[in-house]
Amino acid sequence: MTLTSLVPFRSGLNDIALLQNRLNSIFQDFARPNDGAEALLAGNFIPAVDVYEDAEKLTLKFEVPGIRREDLDIRVEGRTLTVKGERKFESEEKEENFHRIERRYGSFMRAFTLPVTVNTEKVDATSAEGVLNITFAKKPEAQPKQIQVQVAPAEHKQVEAKAKA
Repeated sequence: MTLTSLVPFRSGLNDIALLQNRLNSIFQDFARPNDGAEALLAGNFIPAVDVYEDAEKLTLKFEVPGIRREDLDIRVEGRTLTVKGERKFESEEKEENFHRIERRYGSFMRAFTLPVTVNTEKVDATSAEGVLNITFAKKPEAQPKQIQVQVAPAEHKQVEAKAKA
């Protein structure tokens, strides 16, 4: 008999956050009305966001295809980043001609508490191919520093004495 260990959350908090997002999506789908017209009015659009950082910056990538630059509102107040926007339904199409509508429309708002390591004055926002990138530079004191280890004079003499023996 072979024993295998079950690891429900491989990479810790990332999997927990992914599970939370999936559960939220399931409950949103369950709460959405079945009538197509009511579903269009209800909205329920929430863009997916990837957050990652390296030694110099913190980056947030939002999936916002079909949203014009004019329909986005990005603000930093204190340590809070708020991104608001709206994906509008193409009104030139007649609703009764649709067989199925799976893309979500409507307004959204996402808010993130920024770490104290980022400089909220040095922020850059760019959009290309339906992806909104918001990048914050890190404060100089938050960037890693290389520290050289120096040999103390007393230890250096002991090492030389042992080497001669």
